[in-house]
Amino acid sequence: MTDTTAPASQRIVEISYRLRLAHPDAACALHHTNAFELLCATILSAQCTDERVNLVTPALFARYPTPEAMAAADRAELEELIRSTGFFRNKAKSLQEASAAICARFGGEVPQEMDDLLSLHGVARKTANVVRGVWFRLADGVVVDTHVKRLSQKLGLVESATPEKIEKELMALLPQSDWIDISHLLIFHGRRVCNARRPLCGQCTLADLCPSAGM
Repeated sequence: MTDTTAPASQRIVEISYRLRLAHPDAACALHHTNAFELLCATILSAQCTDERVNLVTPALFARYPTPEAMAAADRAELEELIRSTGFFRNKAKSLQEASAAICARFGGEVPQEMDDLLSLHGVARKTANVVRGVWFRLADGVVVDTHVKRLSQKLGLVESATPEKIEKELMALLPQSDWIDISHLLIFHGRRVCNARRPLCGQCTLADLCPSAGM
């Protein structure tokens, strides 16, 4: 019988199973129709909610639907379109420089390879993992956002505090086939049940496996 005192390596299988039953619709919340849109949306999502990004991207992608168009955009106009996502000047620069590099070095197509993605301005490992995992279905690691970080700590799955180390711990716990989905599952659970301010422990399918339940 697995309980809250069992090692993470024993609890993770049941946790993953229950999350899949509870959130069968778990998927990337950023609206996109291609790899370029996903890349841009993920860049915009830094320090911003997915909901806010989804409000901004329809007009953004209508105005600049391709890397070529984005690279050639008027910077002031681009900044105004994405202003509400925060840090809009830095994000506009990242969008344009990444787009220019995609045009110059990758034939106008978002690259699949991790090293190529990381070579783009404004693209760190989290963004690259999102694009690789969600669009190309290639699992190099686990996307660790604020929800994944918080829940993996509350569930006692990890001991680390930084996203980079948390990612490595989760990768060691899970088979590679689960690396992409576990992020979506934890994010959906964090939004629907394990809210940071008011976790619904009484309604949580993981309560008997969570050392933080009721705290």
